[in-house]
Amino acid sequence: MTNTLTNEISVTRVFDAPVSEVWKYWTEPDKIMKWWGPRGFTSPLAKMDVREGSMSFVCMRPPPECGGPDMCNTWSYKKIVPEQEIEFVMTFSDMNGRKLDPATLGLPVDMPDEIHHVITFRAVGKKTEVTVKECGYATEQVFELSRVGRRKSVDMMSKSCEL
Repeated sequence: MTNTLTNEISVTRVFDAPVSEVWKYWTEPDKIMKWWGPRGFTSPLAKMDVREGSMSFVCMRPPPECGGPDMCNTWSYKKIVPEQEIEFVMTFSDMNGRKLDPATLGLPVDMPDEIHHVITFRAVGKKTEVTVKECGYATEQVFELSRVGRRKSVDMMSKSCEL
C-alpha cells in the first residue's frame, strides 16, 4: 500500500493566453465541454456553479469502440480565488449527480470515493501556467490510472482550447 498523503498527482502546462482566458476553461460549461476527458472522449454535459460551498457537474463519454457508460463527476468547491486557485473534491456520480461507487463504472475497487483537487493559475508574462494537483489514492494501481488520465485530460485541454 502507498501512503495516500504522499501519493499526489501533479501536472503543469503553460498556455499561450492570459489567466483571464485560461480560467474560463475551468469555470464555463461550453469551454469545459471542449476538453474534459482524454483523447477520443467527448463531454456531452457540464453544469458549472463555481462558488465556495457549491457544486458543479461534468460528464465525459467514451468513444463507441471503448464501450462503457458515461463517466460523470461532481465537484464540490472548498476554495475559489478568482483567476488564482480552485479547490474541490471530486466524486463519481450518475447523470442526476447522485454519488456512485467508482467500481460500478468499471473502475478498480480501490478507486477512492472522493478525490481532492487543487488547480492553480499563475501568470508567466502573457502566458498562464496551470498546475493540477490531486490526491487521495491508496494504491499504486489507481494512482497510475489517474495520473495517466489526468495527463491526457490536460493534454486535451492544451490541444482543444482556443488559447
